[in-house]
Amino acid sequence: MIHEVDEALRRLVKQALHQTEADIAFEAPTKDWAARRNAPTVNLYLYDIREDLRRRQRGLLNEYGPDKRVTARHAPPRHIKLSYLITAWTQRPEDEHRLLSDLLLRTLAEEAVPAELLTGSLAELGLPVAMTVALPPPEDRSFADVWTALGGELKPSLDVVISAPVDAGRRYVAGPPARRGVRAKVGSDVPVEHEVGEAAEPGGRRRVSMRRSRAPRP
Repeated sequence: MIHEVDEALRRLVKQALHQTEADIAFEAPTKDWAARRNAPTVNLYLYDIREDLRRRQRGLLNEYGPDKRVTARHAPPRHIKLSYLITAWTQRPEDEHRLLSDLLLRTLAEEAVPAELLTGSLAELGLPVAMTVALPPPEDRSFADVWTALGGELKPSLDVVISAPVDAGRRYVAGPPARRGVRAKVGSDVPVEHEVGEAAEPGGRRRVSMRRSRAPRP
């Protein structure tokens, strides 16, 4: 799933840059990596992975067959938040700011990753892949901490968070539909048949009745 989000973001960045020639990288933007860079580059660094608890659902979802009967039940998908630190690397700060501006305008125009950019399991699920950009970081994390961990200097960046649905993988096949009526045997040789029926009462309510009949002896 993560590699599918990577590919969707790669396509989105290419759309945003239009005719601008720039490489797209996913490596950690450390000092060593920056020293090896020799062309304009947009870096998409995945720095955090955690579940989006606000989107968690409980219970099971029904699956229906051609006859409209429940054939199986499955757990709802879980949503995983993937946080990317997006930076632009060129020879001049002005060019970096222009690239970041193009990326900001393109991502702000979407509340979810465009469906035509999705591949693999993300496309098969057919669910929205939510996307936010430039929101304040959570209280337990700051971008300065990220740069400190990378061993580099603080640099202008965009924080893009993708909430991607993931199939939980739990599926339960439903049993055959219940049949109305019960046939039992009382004693050793006298079968007794119980039939369950419904009758309408005034006010639209239903009354369930059971009829007991003794089957004839052979």
